[in-house]
Amino acid sequence: MTESPHIRTERDGDIAVVVFDRPEKRNAFDLAMWRTLEAVMMRLSADESLRCVVLRGASAEAFSAGADISAFAAERGTREKEDIYGEALHRSLQAVRTSLHPTVAMLQGVCIGGGAGIATMCDFRVGGEGLSFGITAGRLGIWYPYAELDPVVQIAGAAVAAEVFIEGRIFSGREAYEKGLLSRLVPDDRVEEEAMALARRIAEGAPLSARFHKRAIAALRGPIPVTPDQEAAVNDFVLTEDFQNAFRAFLAKRKPVFHGR
Repeated sequence: MTESPHIRTERDGDIAVVVFDRPEKRNAFDLAMWRTLEAVMMRLSADESLRCVVLRGASAEAFSAGADISAFAAERGTREKEDIYGEALHRSLQAVRTSLHPTVAMLQGVCIGGGAGIATMCDFRVGGEGLSFGITAGRLGIWYPYAELDPVVQIAGAAVAAEVFIEGRIFSGREAYEKGLLSRLVPDDRVEEEAMALARRIAEGAPLSARFHKRAIAALRGPIPVTPDQEAAVNDFVLTEDFQNAFRAFLAKRKPVFHGR
């Protein structure tokens, strides 16, 4: 697999920093980026010299604007393509969630859609007042997968998950913090400082203890209570008129109209 040039890894002692760097798209992810994120997170998990992983955007303008909708025509739009894309997305996000090392999301600027999905897979989320945080799947007629919806329910509860996925709220940094979607809220110009300070505090602790507690928290959650058939049906959204109409509306820069079919 040829890895995307838009994701790079930096090292700060025993802390790894994963940087999303696609400024012209506000770090929106195409299929190659999702696959690269999975590969990067798997490599970092295999490196036991690390003690923490920080994920961030290259600038304060954006963590990530989510999926690159302009790439949908080439990468999505049919059930066959969606099954491939959906599997890559799932593997990437779960590679973040199941990382051996504690993970910190440094959230600045735009954190929307799949960007917020990445953030909710992390163990800690540090954001600023000026953050825009939300998941806009409903505005495109997309159905969010169970395994990626689950962390929002676990972090913030069913009521907030309804605001995120059904209402499609875009939260400010303060609102996201008050809803439980952020671990820590700081002034915008201190997000990097606080996220890295948090990572250093984690790195100074006993790594085996941190890894055990991360596994234990996940084990106490238990398996997600859905069947394989329910999981497989998530990608049926691509067969709906609503999704196809919303996709065309996005490309034409107009508001979609949904008919429920």
